[in-house]
Amino acid sequence: MKKILLLNICFIIFFCSFKNYCFLEINGKILRVEIADTEKKRIKGLMNRKKLEENEGMLFIFEKPAILNFWMKDTSIPLSIAFINENLEIIQIEDMLPYDVINIHTSISPAKYALEVNKGWFEKNNIKIGDKIKIIKSGN
Repeated sequence: MKKILLLNICFIIFFCSFKNYCFLEINGKILRVEIADTEKKRIKGLMNRKKLEENEGMLFIFEKPAILNFWMKDTSIPLSIAFINENLEIIQIEDMLPYDVINIHTSISPAKYALEVNKGWFEKNNIKIGDKIKIIKSGN
């Protein structure tokens, strides 16, 4: 089991990082995500976007687990964010309001990944804390 988890993590870091997007599976739900794996991409995030399709999101990949902070500067789409640990387990889910620069959304423990989707997507798809994420495909 640990070897499979390690391979999945390596796949995210080394393969998806060279692509523009990946497909994730969470509890049987498929999600197409853009990859934000550089400082520049992570800073920009979903800023200045007009919409996000129903089963799309953005996966933020960090070099090492840390306490992560997110805000909604210049982001018009209401979002939900999941903080994910290095074992690909969701450790926290929060909703974020458009253009909110006052509230900083901080992971309660070190996270290596953050996943942003349309607000309510996790709840609508019965995805909760403790659920695991699996990479199923990547693309250009």
